[in-house]
Amino acid sequence: MSITNGNGHKPKPKNVLGGELKCCCLKPLTGFYRDGFCQTGADDVGSHTVCTQVTDEFLEFSRERGNDLSTPRPEFNFPGLKNGDKWCLCVLRWREALEAGCAPRIILEATHEAALKHVLLKDLQNYSLTSE
Repeated sequence: MSITNGNGHKPKPKNVLGGELKCCCLKPLTGFYRDGFCQTGADDVGSHTVCTQVTDEFLEFSRERGNDLSTPRPEFNFPGLKNGDKWCLCVLRWREALEAGCAPRIILEATHEAALKHVLLKDLQNYSLTSE
């Protein structure tokens, strides 16, 4: 059974500010569903909900923890990330980076509301690239 908004349509995903979820990035194509959005669902165990602008410092941090986001993986249609790229990160990896002092900046309007299950809005706002 799918969840609908009463008229047979699925409700539009919301961002952490309560508005409509905006696109995070199309180049490189991001999101668990590779649609440019930090959407999540039952099959997204990692909750790829935080739209970030990665830094070299964060990419090194992630690589040291076993998730190399810099190296291209053509078999997964993954170009590899570089400093300044936008990417939908797993919320728990972002929180881990926050606690380690190397969290990348985020785009609030493109960060899914599900991220709020694991991080505080004020922490996200402190790292926002937007004026919110």
